[in-house]
Amino acid sequence: MFCLCISPAARADGHGPVFGLATPTNSQGEWSFDIGVFGRANDFGSEASFRELIGYGFTPHVTLFATVPAVVGNLRLTPTRIQPGADFDATVKWRFQHRATKVGTRIESTLFAGVAVPGPQSAFRNIVTTNKPGTMFGAVTGMASRSHYLWLGATYTNFFEHSGSKRPDVFDYSLVYGYRPPKWRRPPDKWDWRLFAELVGERSDRFVQAGIAVPQTQAHQVFLGPSLLGIHKNYTISFGAQAPIYQSVGSVYPAERVRFAVNFSYLLFQHSH
Repeated sequence: MFCLCISPAARADGHGPVFGLATPTNSQGEWSFDIGVFGRANDFGSEASFRELIGYGFTPHVTLFATVPAVVGNLRLTPTRIQPGADFDATVKWRFQHRATKVGTRIESTLFAGVAVPGPQSAFRNIVTTNKPGTMFGAVTGMASRSHYLWLGATYTNFFEHSGSKRPDVFDYSLVYGYRPPKWRRPPDKWDWRLFAELVGERSDRFVQAGIAVPQTQAHQVFLGPSLLGIHKNYTISFGAQAPIYQSVGSVYPAERVRFAVNFSYLLFQHSH
């Protein structure tokens, strides 16, 4: 997936991992613009979701994000929320803890609340369902220093039922470790790089049709893989790939073989930093 994003927020933001959740938020008056592509592949081909993400910081710790996606491909894939898909999103992120423990090291925690609105490409092949919206809640906490990063987080998205039909609710979680080698630490006018190891999991329940759960439509998958993040002034680029380490999917879905992402970001400051 491709994403031009520089918002310091929870999911695939410009200051952190490209797959998992992280704590940063935009500074007050700071705009972030992302454009990226996020891909998923199985034995039958691949599918890519192109995503634009815009964020605005109302305070140093509260940021609003809006997502507009477009999907290329039509594979039969499990419902996803941690990997951008075909849903439109509006999310508020509140970093309620920001505590420095020593010079260059801080402990942070962020809460998320949002609305997911299925787009015209959100329909699932061979499964008749409703495209009613859903609500999302989540949290992430962790530590960041000049050389090490660690974040643990999760979100839960609940979709509404209509006329006995309902999309699966989705619970996702992530564990991310990052390292910034001393030789990679550069001044703002040069590229500064970080390496991440990202573990993400996604568990969805079954589709509901006419008030009855559809058999073999539940899924639980866990992916692991590396990513790189480079920062140059107010631009960032991040990219990575993941492979499955655990899969339990019903017969409706072929198992995924790989996920990949490329993300570009731009931060627009209201003040000189």
